[in-house]
Amino acid sequence: MTRFALTLEFDGTPFMGLQRQAHGPSVQQAVEEAIFRVTGETVVLHAAGRTDAGVHALAMRAHVDVEKDVAPFRLMEALNFHLRPDPVAVLDCVVVPDDWHARFSCIGRSYIYRIVNRRAPLTLGLHRAWLVATPLDAQAMHEAAQALVGKHDFTTFRSAYCQAASPLKTLDTLNVRRDGEVVTITTSARSYLHHQVRSMVGALSFVGTGRWPVERVGEALRACDRAALPINAPPDGLFFDRALYPDAPAL
Repeated sequence: MTRFALTLEFDGTPFMGLQRQAHGPSVQQAVEEAIFRVTGETVVLHAAGRTDAGVHALAMRAHVDVEKDVAPFRLMEALNFHLRPDPVAVLDCVVVPDDWHARFSCIGRSYIYRIVNRRAPLTLGLHRAWLVATPLDAQAMHEAAQALVGKHDFTTFRSAYCQAASPLKTLDTLNVRRDGEVVTITTSARSYLHHQVRSMVGALSFVGTGRWPVERVGEALRACDRAALPINAPPDGLFFDRALYPDAPAL
């Protein structure tokens, strides 16, 4: 048995999420079925994180255990062939130790959220950004975001369906910057609550449009009440960026 670590890129638009679902297609199902076509083996894909319906990934790390004797490059090439036409690509495939785990060995995860701030509708960026027509003050959003950095009770920014044992999370970074009409929000942490990133972006958008003062984000955090959250940002603009592992570069 060989454990292979895969780096996956995918467009989440046609999927119900990364994790296998009973009510629709998933990234996990697509990859597992491709592996079956290559090896004849029924495997379970383990990933560094979970993504909701419509959320994308630039470099999601995952692993599978395969009995067939196959070189990593050959496995990657075969998987990319059999994944067609699903919008999933294996960017890298390497052999890892048996005790390496894509989820439990991971010590950090980063996300990118992309907003296009203009009145014209999206064309090239359709399903890959949140279109906000009202002008956004990215500097005010960045200032407000700093209230969320550190260890906090993120109940306000937690989905009602979140299965995490505790709402306590430590946010390492949360930055907002503008480049022309694109406002990009980047964040990193060891782990996140369900919908936490989209909830934080939703609150920051209210600051950006002037509906909330900067200090309101911190007040919403301290309220520890989901009712204090104005909106959840849509999934379209959210990308799982990369995963971090001990003694290894970002992958």
